[in-house]
Amino acid sequence: MAQQDLHGMKVAILACEGFEQAELAEPRKALQQAGAQTKIASLKKGQIQGYNHHTPADKFDVDMTFDELDANDFDAVLLPGGVMNADQIRTNEQAQQFVQAMQKQDKPFAIICHAPWLLVSAGLVKGRTLTSWPSLQDDLRNAGAEWVDQAVVKDNNWISSRKPDDIPAFNQAVIELMASRQHQAA
Repeated sequence: MAQQDLHGMKVAILACEGFEQAELAEPRKALQQAGAQTKIASLKKGQIQGYNHHTPADKFDVDMTFDELDANDFDAVLLPGGVMNADQIRTNEQAQQFVQAMQKQDKPFAIICHAPWLLVSAGLVKGRTLTSWPSLQDDLRNAGAEWVDQAVVKDNNWISSRKPDDIPAFNQAVIELMASRQHQAA
């Protein structure tokens, strides 16, 4: 992959306790290496616990709370998975409003594993094609999305992936999308 320059791009990462660590840490590292600034937003300030599937892993500092998010302050959003994380975040009204505002502005979304649950709850998946952890396929189809079993799916401003094994391809597709969107805006 040719190095894409994301300097000046600000990416919001929405996560709660129980996020899948690799799905936050590895895309965040790739975004930062490409020059993007990232901010982790959660339910409350302090730290949130990452997991390697069911095993507690590292804690990550929270930069801001969901109620402090403003779509005008960010150029893109990263939604990591993890069942506990996704189950908490999907019912949060501020998180739903933020992704709705980001979608209204047609900004890039990076979505992996269980993260599409937030987009289902926010009413954003109807007519979209995406992938996820396989257990979400019925939820996505019932909400009007087309679910496909592929490592990476691009649908306009969304890049989605299934699981940690897909992260290298996911990171490449996310950075390419964000770089192309940043170039179009310039």
